[in-house]
Amino acid sequence: MKLCRFGEPGAEKPGMIDHNGDLRDLSSQVADIAHEGLSDTTIEMLSKVDAMQLPKIEGAVRYGPCVGGIGKFLCIGLNFSDHAAETGADIPEHPILFHKATSAVVGPNDDVVLPRNSTHGDWEVELGVVIGKTCKYVSEEEALEYVAGYFVSNDVSERQFQTQLTGQWTKGKSCDTFGPIGPWLVTRDEVGDPQDLGMWCDVNGKRMQTGNTATMIFTVAQCISHLSGLMTLHPGDVISTGTPPGVGMGIKPEPVFLKPGDVMELGIDKLGSQRQEVRQDD
Repeated sequence: MKLCRFGEPGAEKPGMIDHNGDLRDLSSQVADIAHEGLSDTTIEMLSKVDAMQLPKIEGAVRYGPCVGGIGKFLCIGLNFSDHAAETGADIPEHPILFHKATSAVVGPNDDVVLPRNSTHGDWEVELGVVIGKTCKYVSEEEALEYVAGYFVSNDVSERQFQTQLTGQWTKGKSCDTFGPIGPWLVTRDEVGDPQDLGMWCDVNGKRMQTGNTATMIFTVAQCISHLSGLMTLHPGDVISTGTPPGVGMGIKPEPVFLKPGDVMELGIDKLGSQRQEVRQDD
């Protein structure tokens, strides 16, 4: 089942994609794709809804972030061995954790706005995970039972802010618009094995990243289990699980960074695709 949120920023409505690929208004069934709307009970109820009987949304529409009311936006760094190698980093012994501010979250096709004085913007296609029920001290074997669904995430980064402004990576990850998520939240039953999903990212029509979640150092289940031992995960918390090789900072002999007018297009098998135009803040 493909769930989404659509409409103007701050006034998004819940939606569902029918078997023809058309968008349907889900407002009569749930208030939002958020919090209790992510529970197994609600998702099971929605799975029984006949999408063809819901109002069809015609014409152009903006897709909003596929999850509303996000509590924590947790990110796993250097989680692909080949990406760690391109950055010159060692393979981590445990999942590397950093936070992305929830104020960075935008829709999958909204503009990405580079902050003033930003010169080192970068792209990162990632598998996003949405927690559906309260999760603490869970085992790897049980971890995926706490997942509501999966989505495409672009962990947009400002590398100079990330590495040169003294502090943790959060500085380079949390700028406004640096968290496009969606277009859909695809429920875990439809995705199946999250460790068998192809990933890609194009910049200005050129393929920059090609990968597969099979090469993650720490699986989705391992990440959830690890994080739940550090903090309680709540419904609506999201986890961005790392990127494959091909980011701009890793290009040889000279890194390539985003500039105004660039276009990023990225996607993951079963989860849809995103498109963002890049501009500079005034």
